[in-house]
Amino acid sequence: MAADAILFGTDGWRGRIAEDFTFASVRRATHGYAQFLLKAEGSSRPVIVGYDRRFASEHFAECAAEVLAANGLTVLLTQEATPTPVISFAVVANSAAGAVNITASHNPPSDNGFKVRDRHGGAIAPEGLAEIEAQIPDSAASVPRIPLSEGLRSRSIAFFDPKPPYVNQIQGLLDLERLRAAGLTVMVDAMWGNGAGWFARFLSGGKTQVIQIHGERNPVFPEMSRPEPIPPNVDVGLAATKTQAADVLLVTDGDADRLGVGDEHGEFIDQLRVFALLAYYLLEVRGARGPIVKTLSTTALLHKLGSIYQVPVYETGVGFKYVAPKMLEVDALIGGEESGGYAFRHHVPERDGILAGLYLLDMMVQLRRKPSELIELLFESVGPSYYKRIDTALEAGDRQARENAIRSAAPQTVGGLRVSSINRTDGYKFELEDGGWLLIRFSGTEPIVRVYCETTHQEWVEPILADGLRLIGLG
Repeated sequence: MAADAILFGTDGWRGRIAEDFTFASVRRATHGYAQFLLKAEGSSRPVIVGYDRRFASEHFAECAAEVLAANGLTVLLTQEATPTPVISFAVVANSAAGAVNITASHNPPSDNGFKVRDRHGGAIAPEGLAEIEAQIPDSAASVPRIPLSEGLRSRSIAFFDPKPPYVNQIQGLLDLERLRAAGLTVMVDAMWGNGAGWFARFLSGGKTQVIQIHGERNPVFPEMSRPEPIPPNVDVGLAATKTQAADVLLVTDGDADRLGVGDEHGEFIDQLRVFALLAYYLLEVRGARGPIVKTLSTTALLHKLGSIYQVPVYETGVGFKYVAPKMLEVDALIGGEESGGYAFRHHVPERDGILAGLYLLDMMVQLRRKPSELIELLFESVGPSYYKRIDTALEAGDRQARENAIRSAAPQTVGGLRVSSINRTDGYKFELEDGGWLLIRFSGTEPIVRVYCETTHQEWVEPILADGLRLIGLG
């Protein structure tokens, strides 16, 4: 009997541990990726393999390394759980052909995942993912592999430390001494994940103090439903920010490629506002210029910043499999998405929650403002923004009915606002007369439908979302 199909969603393939995410399925996925790499890059360059702190991630990573080596590829395997951006930069630092990363990012603790990266350290474009899927065998029985011990002896597999090149890279991108001397109190929530210890690594040694919570490995992710840096998962960190009178809260997700932020009052700053702040920082504070790449699910404030600073803004489908290729194509200054992932020029076209957090701290120091004051400054420039997202789990077989309902919908108004256009690039985005929007989109990695909105008045948020839920029969 053929095994279940392995399909790559918004950011890799994910599944439930021991149900569909098994050693056999990881071997199959790795073989497909190996065949893709051999065709695209040959076998002369190494492949990076890394992993997160989830249950058995290190063993799944060893499994992937064994298959890559058996396919004639040289493997550099991380010695410990490593942030996704560090793994991505290791691709560039080692002139590698690509990377496999065993991580389910922000998914629930029951899951694990398989991310692949290209020679730029970025996500592989959809057509490349389709090629990988086509090369995945139906059974693991035919997949070649060599034992890890044999690979280490033959040097087709080698353990390596990816940290030093990444540290050097960050030191070259901003003035860390300025941050160390600033005297900030920085609360860090590592969400039991790979970001633990990294802000202290960069900020220790001066007047700035780093207080970290959830820094140990715990694959069940206590005090949160999942390591996703949005409420209510960040509520413990927000409370600790108030208790410790910290200046800011920085939250990295399970693999540290995403960033969540809380202000000095212990209030969450949504991801759309953070994206706009980071773009404003690069354009205004650092005086940089270059295109902005955004997914259709993130803030319209970026279009306003693009107009003010006369830089182009490109909109893509959801996921870095769209953002990364576009960033490379246009040499973007910044790229990002609604989930809290931001990438930057002169780095890698990959989300980096660590660098994003350091850039935000640098903005605070250079402008001498607390996070809430930065929001006020941003709104003085581009006007206010109010955002909210509702995620609803779908029962098996329910997705098709919900999609059928929204596919035929053509509302004239949403939340009392006139619909000016409908964008079906990735989901169903209803552009509204105030410049805001409603987006209905079915997740590419989980059985979830997401209903999002952004608008210019806070009191309009709930009516817009209520209409969105009604459009798919959930209201």
